[in-house]
Amino acid sequence: MGVGQVLLVLLAASAVMPVKDSLLNICMDAKHHKTKPGPEGMLHDQCAPWKDNACCTANTSSEAHKDQSNLYNFNWNHCGLMPPKCKRHFIQDTCLYECSPNLGPWIDQADSSWRRERILHVPLCKEDCDEWWEDCKDYVTCKENWHKGWNWATGTNRCPWGSMCRPFSHVFPRPKDLCEKIWSNSYKYTTEHRGSGHCIQMWFDPAQGNPNVVVAKYYAWKKRLGGSAWMENVTPETDKALCALPWPVLVLLPLALVGAGGCGSHGWGSL
Repeated sequence: MGVGQVLLVLLAASAVMPVKDSLLNICMDAKHHKTKPGPEGMLHDQCAPWKDNACCTANTSSEAHKDQSNLYNFNWNHCGLMPPKCKRHFIQDTCLYECSPNLGPWIDQADSSWRRERILHVPLCKEDCDEWWEDCKDYVTCKENWHKGWNWATGTNRCPWGSMCRPFSHVFPRPKDLCEKIWSNSYKYTTEHRGSGHCIQMWFDPAQGNPNVVVAKYYAWKKRLGGSAWMENVTPETDKALCALPWPVLVLLPLALVGAGGCGSHGWGSL
């Protein structure tokens, strides 16, 4: 497929895309989320990257950093003190969940009394899962699924009767097991890398912009087109043809379409 054909296909696809997508720049209907995303004057520590456009408040971001916060009365130290290098990943996970307005393509109905919506199968970048597992592998836990099954008799989560505290590396043998099982498949392990435009990053430098904006647009577009038959037929030659388009033309295309060609790693995702 040549450059001309690629351009025609992309322009045709962009013509059917709505001006405002209901999957983009939204907050889920959950316990502590704002109804609409917007700027926050200051978010605490690891949640700060979302301060320009957030679904969380400053108070929520502060509570996310506590060992036992008022958000859910959840105790990270249920099997002894969680090491700081491990805990920072759970804090970042909480910040992403509470603050990100870019999780719309993965919002699903929840079957719990305290929230109407949840996230399901969010494609996390490989580095985020791998580093999370590596930094937590020597910590201990008594449960594989942290969403349910705890003993709440004291008002906070405790290990169920009869359960034993075991190393993370035994409960979660691989990074994939950790990311997918710990929160009931909220996340999906991928082989996509940070900066690819095809995976959500828990960690990013806000000075470089939020990379998850482009990722959400890519998956929203793909979801709207029902899996995108065109994308399934994209070849390496097509990718090269798309990347050969002059940048003024790429600027005119929706970012999701640019992301579909895999050119995000060249920096076009920030246009």
